[in-house]
Amino acid sequence: MEFDTIAAISTPMGEGAIAIVRLSGPQAFEIADVLFKGVSGKKVKEVPTHTIHYGNIIDPGTGQVAEEVMVSVMKGPKTFTKEDVVEINCHGGLVSVNRVLQLLLNHGARLAEPGEFTKRAFLNGRIDLSQAEAVMDLIRAKTDRAMNVALGQMEGRLSKLIRGLRQEILEILAHVEVNIDYPEYDDVEEMTHQMLLEKSAIVKKEIEKLLRTSQQGKILREGLSTVIVGRPNVGKSSLLNSLVHENKAIVTDIPGTTRDVIEEYVNVRGVPLRLLDTAGIRETEDIVERIGVEKSRQVLKEADLLLLVLNYSDELSVEDENLFKAVEGMDVIVIVNKTDLPAKVDMDKVRTLAGNHKLVTTSLLAEQGVDELEEAIASLFFSGSIEAGDMTYVSNTRHIALLNQALNTINEAIQGVEMGTPIDIVQIDLTRTWELLGEIIGDSVHESLIDQLFSQFCLGK
Repeated sequence: MEFDTIAAISTPMGEGAIAIVRLSGPQAFEIADVLFKGVSGKKVKEVPTHTIHYGNIIDPGTGQVAEEVMVSVMKGPKTFTKEDVVEINCHGGLVSVNRVLQLLLNHGARLAEPGEFTKRAFLNGRIDLSQAEAVMDLIRAKTDRAMNVALGQMEGRLSKLIRGLRQEILEILAHVEVNIDYPEYDDVEEMTHQMLLEKSAIVKKEIEKLLRTSQQGKILREGLSTVIVGRPNVGKSSLLNSLVHENKAIVTDIPGTTRDVIEEYVNVRGVPLRLLDTAGIRETEDIVERIGVEKSRQVLKEADLLLLVLNYSDELSVEDENLFKAVEGMDVIVIVNKTDLPAKVDMDKVRTLAGNHKLVTTSLLAEQGVDELEEAIASLFFSGSIEAGDMTYVSNTRHIALLNQALNTINEAIQGVEMGTPIDIVQIDLTRTWELLGEIIGDSVHESLIDQLFSQFCLGK
């Protein structure tokens, strides 16, 4: 496919040592030669590929030096976009980098759309759609585990497995077609219902294996929405500060200090938490605190994990017991805080109310029990049976939805076989499964979806 030449700033805006302006397309070298004067005297299109050259960007309109730069020259197809690429390394700063970009745009380049460089890599066949999406996952990764998942997907681990499944289905479909179109061929084995059942079961097993990793994968990619709940003055804000390792929330002995929901991202043993500290849930006449309590009740319903905090130095109240009822059926870790103070809480009753939920005792003031709590959070979602380096990890919401649909269609095919439905009818469901898996890697996907996916990328990527 033929494209015009695009340019964009590929580094974050602001002050820094270096900023990079990326240029890609058929006219990249010609545009660069108009503006760049290297100390070697050679033109950009004459220098060896994958080399870097020192010189100046000259404004042709005035003949003045616009910026002192290093220019990287990369000739297609051995580039990220498989096109000719020029990367101009200039001084980091708003004025300098924008001046270079504006000169490129004034001399034939077009400002790239968000994600357009990665989109070209996909359209030119360098990467498939799942690998392209992994680029953004890598940029947004908040923990080492999440980064390893994204790197594995960028390397094509998921793509390889999906292509293998599609090939299995394709061979089944081809076998069925041969039997239908050429029944007189004796040297071609007949596709029986039993054979079709066995082959479909293999595909189903692999799809289910992928989906088993999806909960952990989605958590790594998007973060775990974790809400700290409890009555006022039990240590919720202290818990937030302990997990964040910074004094983000105000801590006092006065009940009701936290009036709103405080949000922070934190890495707990490789699990990215979107940590929400809520206002203490209690009946109150204070109108501002009441609004905070209502917000707390709302975020409770949307949480993936709840950290329910109790006070070791206070007796269980009706409000505490109501909180246990409110979080029934949810993933909860019960934390009994302030163990440095005299015991007043009935721990046997707490254990009864907690049931099967993990129970941890802490003294946040004395910095005790935090390690046990972090371990409890990590073990709740990562039992050790699934690791971030697993080649079958799935983390993307779109991929999970497509795999669920593919599982439904392969199940329908298997049910059809078991009911004795003619094989040529069953192959309709198999074909749909093949198409759904193809949407994951972009082999069968609508152009509008491609545009929507890449529009979420940052500019210059």
